[in-house]
Amino acid sequence: MMSATRKKAQDRRTRRIQDLDAELEERMKGRYTTRRSRRTLAGLGAAVLSLLWVDAAVSWVLAPSDAAMITNFVVLGVLLVVGIPVAGQLVATTRGVTAKREHELDERQLTARLQAFRTAHKGTSVVMLAVVLVTSVADRDGRDSQIPGAALFLILFALLVTHLLLPLVVAGWQSPDPLPDEDDDVAGAS
Repeated sequence: MMSATRKKAQDRRTRRIQDLDAELEERMKGRYTTRRSRRTLAGLGAAVLSLLWVDAAVSWVLAPSDAAMITNFVVLGVLLVVGIPVAGQLVATTRGVTAKREHELDERQLTARLQAFRTAHKGTSVVMLAVVLVTSVADRDGRDSQIPGAALFLILFALLVTHLLLPLVVAGWQSPDPLPDEDDDVAGAS
């Protein structure tokens, strides 16, 4: 049985989410309404994720050196400046399909969420397999490995971020056109 305090907190959270959804809907009106614009945004999200992998590869090739460290900081700066706004736009465009709790989504959104997570899981599995293969081939020497520690850390970091954000990018890519407003249907039928 849910306590009264917990119920009130859950009701406040639900109202805040509904208010935020209404505000986002108003702000996003006309923005990312076409599939092409949403896919462009999702492609930008994928490009931002790929920067993490580029950073890991550069670190592998150049580390330990000042060039590797400078490249790392530049890429991470770009990720912060570009990546956070892109992620925010993707969350708004997908209407929080990957961010909300299951009970806050309708049946159509739940289906979209499951499809996005399924596709992202397959993609992440392929990436993990590629990482294992590449590092296994490169790391044949065991303790005398030629893979810099910084590169291994960046590979694991890129893998973690990819695992967390790929469902959002996939949801943005697969996002269907918004349902027409009932007011628009009535006006169009008249």
